[in-house]
Amino acid sequence: MTVRMRHTRAHTANRRSHHALKGSNFSLCEKCAAPKMQHRVCSTCGTYKGKAVLNVGKKIAKKEKKAKAAEKK
Repeated sequence: MTVRMRHTRAHTANRRSHHALKGSNFSLCEKCAAPKMQHRVCSTCGTYKGKAVLNVGKKIAKKEKKAKAAEKK
């Protein structure tokens, strides 16, 4: 690497100034008022834009059944 190719710390830092990570934006669910990520299905009640999309009860039952099977082994 030759000397003429080097950049100062300030030049490098200015180039990398847009590399920082941005925080997530959360909104409240319309139905249950739980915090959720925008444009995603609510994980607590399973609704999206006021419509039921997921059957959360069925999902919880499946997790419990899986946990019981793991305990038996």
